[in-house]
Amino acid sequence: MTPDVSSSSPRIVLITGMSGSGKSTAIRALEDVGFFCIDNLPVPLLGKLMELARYAGNMPQVAVVVDAREGRFLADTPQAIEGLRRDGLQVEVLFLDAADDALIRRFSETRRRHPISPEGTVPDGIAEERKLIRHLRAMADEVIDTTSVTVHELKRMIQSRFGEHVDGLLNVTVTSFGYRYGLPPQADLVVDVRFLPNPYFVAGMRERTGREPDVAAYVMEREEAQAFLTHVRGMVQFLLPHYRREGKSYLTVAIGCTGGKHRSVAFARALAEGLSGTETLVRVWDRDVEKD
Repeated sequence: MTPDVSSSSPRIVLITGMSGSGKSTAIRALEDVGFFCIDNLPVPLLGKLMELARYAGNMPQVAVVVDAREGRFLADTPQAIEGLRRDGLQVEVLFLDAADDALIRRFSETRRRHPISPEGTVPDGIAEERKLIRHLRAMADEVIDTTSVTVHELKRMIQSRFGEHVDGLLNVTVTSFGYRYGLPPQADLVVDVRFLPNPYFVAGMRERTGREPDVAAYVMEREEAQAFLTHVRGMVQFLLPHYRREGKSYLTVAIGCTGGKHRSVAFARALAEGLSGTETLVRVWDRDVEKD
């Protein structure tokens, strides 16, 4: 029989992924927003931890790092997660990854040995680790590629995703970004607003941002901006119940312009305002607004 689970049952975020991909940054970011965090917990103890969390009653959000350091326990991870889910617990699996050359560079910068191949080369360790944890990547609820993401960006990304949560609501993050800095790797939907007039070329607006009312008005008061906003909002509103029905708990809509300072920032705010409702929790994150 499935145990009775109260609404106060802990929420679990299981962080996994490649060594050097940012797992330590991710778990510290969650600790900063109130998660009870454990790094490298042996998988067999997951169930015991949840029993303790339920008994204590003061650990509503728990984050755990599980990775290739688990050794012989690693193969038991999928069964352990499914067991917790059968018990009615909400378990979200976040897998962090990065391109091999980025991982090699990070190990070189920190002068660390690869934990899977301490006596071999870093590329050998990366190759072996990919084999060991491929089943964790396959079962992940979300995969974030941190190849082009800074430590500060990853921290903001994680906190935006998981920092505020209400059961039953679809958490929507509307992210503004600049194409010159690359696509946000976590984006579910990408919208290009580079066709709109650019305040960058307007005297007195170049050094400002779309957060300021007159700059936003320059972008959004145009007929084409309002028409496009109506189309994009309608598309997202159409998709929300379908994502919710499929069990998705969070969605990222990325709005891009050239530099990520003016058009995308203004459009992201206008879109977020139109999406707020009783069944969604909407946040705005300006990824590139402070970049040169």
